[in-house]
Amino acid sequence: MRSKIVAGNWKMNNDLAASKALVGELVSEVSGLSLDNTRVIVAPTFVNLESSVAAAEGSAIEVVAQNMHQADSGAYTGEISGSMLTSLGLKSVILGHSERRAYFGEDDALLASKVDAALKNNLEVIFCFGEELEDRKSENHFNIVGGQLKNGIFHLDAAAWKNVVLAYEPVWAIGTGETASADQAQEMHAFIRNLVSETYGAEVADEVSILYGGSVKPENATEIFSKPDVDGGLIGGAALNASDFMGIVTAI
Repeated sequence: MRSKIVAGNWKMNNDLAASKALVGELVSEVSGLSLDNTRVIVAPTFVNLESSVAAAEGSAIEVVAQNMHQADSGAYTGEISGSMLTSLGLKSVILGHSERRAYFGEDDALLASKVDAALKNNLEVIFCFGEELEDRKSENHFNIVGGQLKNGIFHLDAAAWKNVVLAYEPVWAIGTGETASADQAQEMHAFIRNLVSETYGAEVADEVSILYGGSVKPENATEIFSKPDVDGGLIGGAALNASDFMGIVTAI
């Protein structure tokens, strides 16, 4: 049975004190829940990973990284390698986030190499992808998403998919004033799962968790998570508030 997942991406937010405090709140809140087949994940900034891992130790909270470099080591000022992440005790990394693609020029070829580097370092990959507003308006969204998957992660063999989580981000529905419905989320998630099935078979497709990253909030989480192919959420702004984030966890 595939896991249900609520993953909070903190992006470039929360200093050391705020990160430790938020992890502490979440640890306390989660301790009272029965998390049957449900994973609760947070992704602090690089500089707060070690302290967050320590604060979450012994709890159900998983701490993951927001990004990594594709090289093992070298003259890459400001970058972080997979082995550095595993040395902190991390087991997962987010790759391909829409902001990395848009602001830092990360394309499918680069992301494919990052995926390979992460898996080589025994890191689970939370692979992000999704279409822009112009793609949705031109009804090219299925082609865009299919291309990102085929070019970025479909080079893997079937065995590697036990260490892959997919995260669909409709970029057009994040901070644009446009709203994606739960039915639109389900439509795309079903398309994604079918694409995985066509490439790797039904068993792999049935086991991979597919998260939705389109402005999930406590108010809409229950409806979105009720859809059969939506296995959780990649949460942005709502993940910075313990009450909001736990409202989403409770919804799943």
